[in-house]
Amino acid sequence: MTTQIDLLIIGAGPAGCSAAIYAVRAGVKTVIAGGSVPGGQLLQTSEIENYAGFVNPVGGFEMMDAMHKQCKRLGVEFTSDEVTKIEGEHPPFTVTCAGGKTYQATSVIIATGAKARWLNLPEEEKLRGKGVSACATCDGFFMRGKEVCVVGGGNTAFEDALFLAQFCPKVYLVHRREGFRADQVTVEQARKNPKIEFVLNVVPEKILGDEFVTGLRVKNVQTGETKDLAVSGVFVAIGAEPQTAFLKDSLVALSDTGLVLADERTHTTIEGIFAAGDCADKHYRQAIIAAGSGAKAGIEAAAFINKHR
Repeated sequence: MTTQIDLLIIGAGPAGCSAAIYAVRAGVKTVIAGGSVPGGQLLQTSEIENYAGFVNPVGGFEMMDAMHKQCKRLGVEFTSDEVTKIEGEHPPFTVTCAGGKTYQATSVIIATGAKARWLNLPEEEKLRGKGVSACATCDGFFMRGKEVCVVGGGNTAFEDALFLAQFCPKVYLVHRREGFRADQVTVEQARKNPKIEFVLNVVPEKILGDEFVTGLRVKNVQTGETKDLAVSGVFVAIGAEPQTAFLKDSLVALSDTGLVLADERTHTTIEGIFAAGDCADKHYRQAIIAAGSGAKAGIEAAAFINKHR
């Protein structure tokens, strides 16, 4: 069965919901394909304190629930379909879902987000939100005055370490070798910061703590010796994976890391297909920025659709 619609938005996180709000208010028939668990990474975030408009911290589930209700009130339709393929180089685009259902859409917005890469330690999931985080910008404030560590060797890890050093007395930068992928300038900035201590040639072996993080056990890759770092926060900065595997056989261009290539107006390499949020953002990965880019995508898609009516 094929359903004809104006706009299909793939992803029901902040970017997808914001895009839907702007599009439906412009008179566009809008469907969000959010998958079986709509809401994105925010569903795993216990407290959000840096999203403008909330006096007190808000839970990620609560925030996404409010966004979904707002979309539905305005007339956005939600479906749990999992998109597996986008075909076409001009409208209407054919979007195929896992169950065989297809959509014919005048425009498509890709807002599938990205997933943080984790260390895959047994304690990681249990202590996520209790000292374990993949976002220093989001959660660093809660570590004010406490010792923490950052795991990684790229630009994100060094930027996180420098950010945390503004309000943490000690930041351990943990990396598996002595060389780094980060820019040399950023590395030198970290080396000059007296609050940042490099812990090199080690890999994380165990996150310590029952209710909250109390430390990180690391193992030296050369000697096999272990030591414990007494920290209250473990920030994992080893990259993120854009949720774009379903686009690999499409005409939508991706970067070598899987990000959707989109310009500042959210246009992809295919006219009529737009991208917003973390699936196209290599720098910020913040909910409020994803929502802003979603608003841009909704405006652009609505203009495109109204031009092709």
